[in-house]
Amino acid sequence: MRRVTISVPGHTYDAVIENGLIEQTGDLLRQMLGTQRKLFVVTVEPVRRKWGKRLMASLTGSGFAAQILEMEDGERHKRMSTVEGLAEKLVSLGAERSAVLLALGGGVVGDVTGFLASSYLRGVDVVQIPTTVLAQVDSSIGGKTGVNLRAGKNLMGAFHHPKVVAIDPGVLSTLSEREFRSGLFESLKAGVIGLPDLFERLENTSIKALRKDAAALEWVIAQSVKLKADVVSSDEKENGLRRVLNLGHTIGHALEAETSYKHFLHGEAVAWGMVAAANIAGAVEKLDDYSVRRISDAVFKSGKLPKVAVKSRNILDRLQADKKTRDGMVHFVLPRKIGRVEVVNDVPQSVVLQAVDELRRLSR
Repeated sequence: MRRVTISVPGHTYDAVIENGLIEQTGDLLRQMLGTQRKLFVVTVEPVRRKWGKRLMASLTGSGFAAQILEMEDGERHKRMSTVEGLAEKLVSLGAERSAVLLALGGGVVGDVTGFLASSYLRGVDVVQIPTTVLAQVDSSIGGKTGVNLRAGKNLMGAFHHPKVVAIDPGVLSTLSEREFRSGLFESLKAGVIGLPDLFERLENTSIKALRKDAAALEWVIAQSVKLKADVVSSDEKENGLRRVLNLGHTIGHALEAETSYKHFLHGEAVAWGMVAAANIAGAVEKLDDYSVRRISDAVFKSGKLPKVAVKSRNILDRLQADKKTRDGMVHFVLPRKIGRVEVVNDVPQSVVLQAVDELRRLSR
């Protein structure tokens, strides 16, 4: 069992990483909470079918009273209406301030459940049980919660840290290759930001080999979590250092919004965003050509990404509505070398347009 500690002002919690952990979650929570508190598992139907019985058996076997609440699956349901619907269900089930919400699912379930927990009865506890690579290596760590507006991604939300993050790499066995690969782009991102050894491991390892090697996969997940934990512990609310975690997300979020969250998986949009960030960094002479190619090659080695078929000017307009835009200035996280990035706000619009044009060319 691996433990990574996240420590922010007033709150410290662990990400626990172990194969088979979903069947030990009841014991883990009993040690933390006792058994008097009611648990409410928020999930989606595909995840409930695959893992719901095992989790519920673990919870009830450890003495908990637990119930399942289902929400609709998919990014398009990451909306305030979903939060309201779940809150109404909690009221009807008699959920009180002592209730604990368990987010069993991917990033959408984690974000929605976390936001629900932050606001229901002015705040109840939440436990994250991520079931996708993306959620295990990134979105379940750090306390960011939120939902989307028509104008953009995650424009409504709150910081609400979990009691614990229970990561079972074994549940990833049911993911499609596309979903698995999409999540690994967030690990690749962590490598570019501050873990060159992780980047090198991923650029030299095939997806198929990683899926078959439980120890290697657990290491990749643990390293990714550690990078995010270190950054979050230093800057909880994205006032400085934490902004480096947005590598690839500036243009990535704009691509998602421009295609109504239906064309790209989140990690795929981030992957295109990393390629764009590397090209921008090269164009403004912050990154050497060899490193630009390394980042692009590492992204493309695992297979073809969904096509970029958007107007560059529309992406530029989307960037102005991004929550990372401050005082009208778009902030980009740009790599300086593998393992080091910086935040800049002086990228010419012409360079951004050229970068999106290049994404279209590369995706043909």
